[in-house]
Amino acid sequence: MIVDQLERRGIADPRVLEAMAKAPRELFVLPGESREAYADRALSLDCGQTISQPYIVALMTEALELTGTEHVLEIGTGSGYQTAVLCELVGRITSVERHAELSAQAATKLRSLDYTNCELVVGDGTNGWPANAPYDRIIVTAGAARAPQALVDQLTEGGILVIPIGPANAQSLQAIRKTNGKLESRELSACRFVPLVGSEEPKV
Repeated sequence: MIVDQLERRGIADPRVLEAMAKAPRELFVLPGESREAYADRALSLDCGQTISQPYIVALMTEALELTGTEHVLEIGTGSGYQTAVLCELVGRITSVERHAELSAQAATKLRSLDYTNCELVVGDGTNGWPANAPYDRIIVTAGAARAPQALVDQLTEGGILVIPIGPANAQSLQAIRKTNGKLESRELSACRFVPLVGSEEPKV
């Protein structure tokens, strides 16, 4: 996975590669999918959700430009795999999931790996998580027409938001930096994510 799926496609941050090598992806997929855990594709989860392919996880993580001390907000805990990768790389994570079942499953798996720098909460991710704001980085694992304003507001000056933007059949993974209150975007890759759902969901 590291060599064929990540390094050969340009993932170069050694800390990201190390974190991806350390996080046991097979723990976070459905039991029947364990043999496919490291395959170069997304896999299904409970509640109609998915776990992204390893390359996309690495690409999004690298785009956050992490140094090790950041407080990160993750929207869409899902399986908890992306959370586990981030736990290896940052100071603190707040991860929001709208499905209580998925959040509970992820919490159990993360505890089994002795990750203590993450707080998993159940709620509407389009509202962010104001109680722990602000955040140095925000990562969204669901697609929207644009970044929800609540997330922009909770992002620190100079912070980075990584989010899939656009309709389901034409999404673009974007890294958005907040500079002097303005948003500067760069495109990372075409992608396909489940839709972001919530009260402040920006419509396509």
